[in-house]
Amino acid sequence: MPTHLLTRSPERPRLMLEPAPGIALALARLHEGCGPARHSFALWLARHSRGPVFWIAPEWSAAPLNPDGMARFVHPGRFTFLTPRRPEDVLWTMEETLRAGLVPLVVADLPGLPGLTPVRRLHLAAETGAADTGQPPLGLILTPADGGAQGVESRWHMAPAHTPDTEAWTLTRLRARTDPVKRWRVTDLAGKPRLTTPDSIPNIPA
Repeated sequence: MPTHLLTRSPERPRLMLEPAPGIALALARLHEGCGPARHSFALWLARHSRGPVFWIAPEWSAAPLNPDGMARFVHPGRFTFLTPRRPEDVLWTMEETLRAGLVPLVVADLPGLPGLTPVRRLHLAAETGAADTGQPPLGLILTPADGGAQGVESRWHMAPAHTPDTEAWTLTRLRARTDPVKRWRVTDLAGKPRLTTPDSIPNIPA
């Protein structure tokens, strides 16, 4: 009796948002941005995505985005701002938007860290939206300080690193499922970003 070898079909390549060489965020997943320049990180991703962006923040948020500051990264007209009144409605709004699969980039500016169960629900909602529409959305939560949300696909920390002569940022990939921790110095963030590796960056703060 012949024996047939079991074969596993090759895994389908994951669709990614790649704002610069070496920087990739898987679509249909939830990611985290943190650090003092986390809003700039989110606007940078928006610059390299297409279509509308939903920005969700509590109604009582003390730091709404300024259209003049946004314009150097991306046209403010692409953004729809949602301001839920209750804390629990912020993640609910994000979940429903991801599940619809009609908005390529969904950002939630959170006052604290979400629990693991809501994060898992957001992953599932993004995957459902991708399956239903064929257009995988990307979910991004912005969290205070150094972040630390459990269960996210990746975590990115951005901080200003300006000098008297150059506008620059330090971008650190703190966590990713398939990539190691890594740090870059980024210049021309709102144009054609130039990334250099830590070996060429003096005095990077930890």
